[in-house]
Amino acid sequence: METPRIIGDNAPRVEGAEKVSGRAVYAADVVLPGMLWAKVLRSPIASGRIKRIQVAAALRLPGVKAVITGADLSGIRVGKQIRDMPLLADGVVRFVGEKVAAVAAENEAIAEQALALIEVEYEDRTPLFDAAEAMRASSPVIHPDLAAYEGLLNPWDKPSNVFVVKSWQKGLVEKGFEQSDLVLENTFTTAMVHQAYIEPHACVVRAAPAGSAEIWASTKSPFGLRIHVGRAFQVAPEEVIVHPCFIGGDFGGKGDPNDIALCYAFAKKTGRPVKMVMDYAEEFLAGNPRHAATVRIKSGVRKEGRLVAQHMEFVFDSGAYGAFRPQGLLVGAHTAAGPYRIPHVLVEEKYVYTNKVPCGYMRAPGHLQGFFASECQMDLLAEALAMDPVRFRQINFMEDGDESPTEGVVSHIKAAETLERALREAGYRRPREKNTGRGFAVAQWLSKGGESNVFVKVEEDGQVTVLSAVIDVGPGVYTIMRMIAAEELGTRLGSVRVEPVDPARVAADSGVRGSSSTRNHGSAAYEAAVHAREEILEVAARAMGASREELILFDGGVTHRRAERRMTFAEIVKAKGAPILGEGHYRNMKDGPESSMVAQVAEVAVDPETGEVKIKQVTTAHNTGAILNPLTHQGQIDGGVVMGVGYAVMEEIRHEGGRVATANFGDYKIPTVRDIPVLKTALIPSNIGSGPYGSMSIGETPLIPTAAAVANALADAVGVRIRSLPITAEKVLEALKSNRR
Repeated sequence: METPRIIGDNAPRVEGAEKVSGRAVYAADVVLPGMLWAKVLRSPIASGRIKRIQVAAALRLPGVKAVITGADLSGIRVGKQIRDMPLLADGVVRFVGEKVAAVAAENEAIAEQALALIEVEYEDRTPLFDAAEAMRASSPVIHPDLAAYEGLLNPWDKPSNVFVVKSWQKGLVEKGFEQSDLVLENTFTTAMVHQAYIEPHACVVRAAPAGSAEIWASTKSPFGLRIHVGRAFQVAPEEVIVHPCFIGGDFGGKGDPNDIALCYAFAKKTGRPVKMVMDYAEEFLAGNPRHAATVRIKSGVRKEGRLVAQHMEFVFDSGAYGAFRPQGLLVGAHTAAGPYRIPHVLVEEKYVYTNKVPCGYMRAPGHLQGFFASECQMDLLAEALAMDPVRFRQINFMEDGDESPTEGVVSHIKAAETLERALREAGYRRPREKNTGRGFAVAQWLSKGGESNVFVKVEEDGQVTVLSAVIDVGPGVYTIMRMIAAEELGTRLGSVRVEPVDPARVAADSGVRGSSSTRNHGSAAYEAAVHAREEILEVAARAMGASREELILFDGGVTHRRAERRMTFAEIVKAKGAPILGEGHYRNMKDGPESSMVAQVAEVAVDPETGEVKIKQVTTAHNTGAILNPLTHQGQIDGGVVMGVGYAVMEEIRHEGGRVATANFGDYKIPTVRDIPVLKTALIPSNIGSGPYGSMSIGETPLIPTAAAVANALADAVGVRIRSLPITAEKVLEALKSNRR
């Protein structure tokens, strides 16, 4: 007699009913008594000095309660790691869309009217829109005060538009090139793209005269938010209370403090709660999109196909600020040498200021740019050696226990097995129709570290509650924690609820990031549930006068194995005289050691008259850990592949004279249902992951290899190689015409 197994079965999202019914409360839904609305005036120029701001007319408008300019907040800078962004432009503007002044009024309409009454006189300066140009010693410096910024990753004794320089090295790359029979060098470029979450940024802040604050915000990082706001205004983080809200999509973009800190300034100034909601044009103008990049890759190989050396040089266009990157750099770029045995490796990254929208994190940050370059390069190397691209990779794949190009020894990787499964499922070697091609790419992902605290509580009525400060941004972390608690307590899934709590009630939580939800928060929930289970059995054993070995957890209670006796959870709590409370803490800041492996095959058809590329099918194989919830696991895969398709062939934030020209979803294209190809998935569970029950990461791997797989398929179909993303019909047609000349 056992409760049906929960882990490994399909479970619907715990928050699904609230979302589809409209009961879910997002930050934009929050209304407080006496609340004001804040709106911001944004710069119309990309680079210049603010000569004069006149706000008197705006202040005279009935209903306006406050106007703030950069002069009022001079010297305050925010940032996740690198603190280089003012709350409002402090004397200079550095991109079109930068906040110059802000108004708080009785309602949104009055605030909008007031913005039109603010007069700003600018002195134009020469803008820099190209990262390569910005790197030149002769170019104007965008941040003359760079050396004074806090959180820099590199010391700077003089200003420079190159403000982050990092490198990873194994062996001696120049020696490796000398030992190579063939050296091949290529340059690849990728575009700036937006996360395209449904919900724009929104926040409400209520501040007390002494400085403490309550915040409702579309943020996935409440602990980080408390630190950022507190640091900006010299308020202790424990004085900042963050109330959990639902989040309408994240994909890496919901964790930035600057609008929230500005709302705090208004709340302190007016003594009233203040609300701010960005519209979607503002999201495109001033959000934190994925970085555009130029990747130069140089590879050396032996004539038999063995990789000897690889040098990857990344230049990331950071936009006007570096404030939006949690680590100050993109965590994935240095892994992009791939799952290959390469004795000599050098990866160099540079982050460059330009007068464009500041960039931040987006799902698999740095991985997509890097793997597009490296996996296209693998096909080009095979072509140069007149070798089958599958065979070329098989010769060079890492095996379990090998040393990776940049991250040390990887205990579990299974690269060859994963690629073989993807090729088989896709029918890779079947005959191709004319102008149809198949291409593949592979990528690895080491589990990311983090910290979480979770409580599992059994209430007086027997209800089980999971309490956590983590914010579910969509992947289903609440559902996973609920499943784990139900599994370990031997109760039904419907008997467990999840309660998001204010961060002040737990010690620490690193938030949702890096495909770590299940590993970090699931592991903490598992430990909490185990502690609760042990206490339940202990209390029940005393009450029944039995040994713990004689008892089993079943259907929301404890049953004696032989005697016909049973106690429900409610009766056990009554016997104890207080609720059962299990606490779980997980902390592991290291990546790995196991790799979640992905191999992807794309099949495309090309119209040679127009250059149109139609992606017919994408087959994805994953060597993954235990699958706790097949429903959400597959959802992550399908959603990731579709996002990868958009990155490959259509998504791009375009600038014209520094202004974002794709400031709505009519101009900025993302895949619709008509663009989605046939999706096939093959799973190879291994059950040795570092997450609970041996689970592994899945949230970001599905989109990493897509662009390279499509580019390789295009080359297979019509013999043209596109080295810049997105792969548009115009680029393909031009390449086809060049081949015909």
